[in-house]
Amino acid sequence: MQPDFAAATDQEVVQRARGGQESAYRELLHRYQGPMFSLIYRMVRDRELAEDLAQEAFVKALNALDSYRPEFKFSSWMFKIANNAAIDHLRRRQLDTLSLDGAPGATTPRQMEETSIQLSDKGETPLQAVEARELGSAIEQAIGKLRPEYRACIILRHIEDRPYEEIAEILDLPLGTVKTYIHRARAELKEMLGPLRE
Repeated sequence: MQPDFAAATDQEVVQRARGGQESAYRELLHRYQGPMFSLIYRMVRDRELAEDLAQEAFVKALNALDSYRPEFKFSSWMFKIANNAAIDHLRRRQLDTLSLDGAPGATTPRQMEETSIQLSDKGETPLQAVEARELGSAIEQAIGKLRPEYRACIILRHIEDRPYEEIAEILDLPLGTVKTYIHRARAELKEMLGPLRE
């Protein structure tokens, strides 16, 4: 009989996985494969690469379950592993990988929609829609030029809508450093986007 994990907390599922329960591993995969992929995808903007990195990060997380400490949010621990995988890759490649219409590898309308940053308002005129898309493109390109640590902070704060404390936990940084990085990233973005504000 398949165990029911619907009411189980992450910590309970992790405990069962640590005990070698195969269905608990599948449950963690079910809960976190999508969110980890999404975070990595927003960082590297390439579907195939994000899938590979997310799979590697997930395997790494499952192999390191014994090092997870239950007093911390499991989601933050998982996002930290995913973020580290993305940042390590970006540092190696120094890619400028953001695109208004989604990741370079996005070929279907759905993939393009899933990977683009949405800035538009449904009640806008066609001209406003074009202007919003142009601004969105400029913002995404500017985010892509930030150093990986700043990019991670901006994506986690403004796209993933994570609180500062959780970002600090995910990135393994002091809270003050996270706030400084976000402040500096915003200043750099403001400078890069300055000409568009006129």
